[in-house]
Amino acid sequence: MSAALALSGGAVLADRADRNQPLVIEADKPGTVDMQKKVVVFNGNVVVTQGTMRIRSEHMEVHDVGEGHRTAVATGTAGQQATFRQKREGLDEYIEGRADRIEYDSRSDYLKLIGNARALRLRGSAVADEVTGNLITYDNRNELFSVAGDPARGGRVRAVLTPPPSPDAASSPASGAPRR
Repeated sequence: MSAALALSGGAVLADRADRNQPLVIEADKPGTVDMQKKVVVFNGNVVVTQGTMRIRSEHMEVHDVGEGHRTAVATGTAGQQATFRQKREGLDEYIEGRADRIEYDSRSDYLKLIGNARALRLRGSAVADEVTGNLITYDNRNELFSVAGDPARGGRVRAVLTPPPSPDAASSPASGAPRR
């Protein structure tokens, strides 16, 4: 089963300034940088940061695909999945995800969460939307999630979508309080 879900709230992209920030890779174990093949490989509690975007994993391979663009493959371990987090442009919202494997392509601004995948949209620190399945793809440019289940497990997927907060919710009295 496959489903596509557009995030509510209009076309607001991940923080555009992230694209112009340096890519920082940190890890607990020695890594390799192959200048000829344009591949960087790190292991052991790897953290990749570019502006507000952060990917954490046990193993990470980053390929330079030219014109300032990169692809990355992050893999977790049996006990700890790879994770992704990025701020949305102009909002106090983040997109967060986790999976056994994460693939990212900066040219298309496309993210794949593969294996026991979960993606969240957070308003501040509160979960606004949640999508779970075996494969979740996130097209950041179009703010579109696609989710597919594992056919071997029945193919089920799940999405929990909350309505946006009402504009007058902040100014209305708490429930049960007398109105004046």
